[in-house]
Amino acid sequence: MMLREDYPYLYETHMHTSESSACARNTGEEMAKAAKEAGYTGVIITNHNWYGNNCIDSALPWEEWIREFCKGYENARSWGEKNGLDVFFGYESGYNGTEFLIYGVDMQWLIDHPQIKDASVSRQYALIHEAGGVVVHAHPFREEYYIPQIRLFPEDVDGVEGINATHSSHLSASHNKKEFDRKAIAYGREHGRFLTAGSDVHTTRLLGGGMAFKRRLASIEDFCRALLEGEDYLLTNGDQWFDKTGEPI
Repeated sequence: MMLREDYPYLYETHMHTSESSACARNTGEEMAKAAKEAGYTGVIITNHNWYGNNCIDSALPWEEWIREFCKGYENARSWGEKNGLDVFFGYESGYNGTEFLIYGVDMQWLIDHPQIKDASVSRQYALIHEAGGVVVHAHPFREEYYIPQIRLFPEDVDGVEGINATHSSHLSASHNKKEFDRKAIAYGREHGRFLTAGSDVHTTRLLGGGMAFKRRLASIEDFCRALLEGEDYLLTNGDQWFDKTGEPI
């Protein structure tokens, strides 16, 4: 309770919606409503992109594909604007099982930069940085059938998802192995990368994970600045609190 008094603004940083992610079961509006009811200040919609587990027709022209891709975010944002929930845009890029959370660009940037589609990991990092965004390695040590091998790119990320609530929350029904997070935290520390926390939720059965700040964030750009400038925040998997270095509190 004392922690929430000092850090009252809780954000879910890893959320999928059924408009875009094939593995998601609820719409953007449904996810936003569930987050508001669970006490979140805001959420970042991070659907799987063109080479990830998406449900959008790959034959569509680039601009049309991107507009379809953003509908889950737009539906969540529309609900959030009417009901007091901050909804920011992000996405999860896929490289044959290796995934990155991208923050700080928007739909128009994606439309204007089709070269991002086939960019290498290092080129992705350069393009996102040029746009003022950040790249975070999502669940870097998760082991699953759809991840052929663990591949690490410490020079091509700004941060590491140190806590993914599906790995450690008592509510999680998949990927539940705390060791994945322990390794991610150690990896981020070793390379001096900031840590993030999110729940990787695909349904309205939320896990309670995320990042808590002392102030309300103004935008996704503000979120990126907070990370890059070392602002104070807490991490949580929904069951336990950690400082921004991943130390339990």
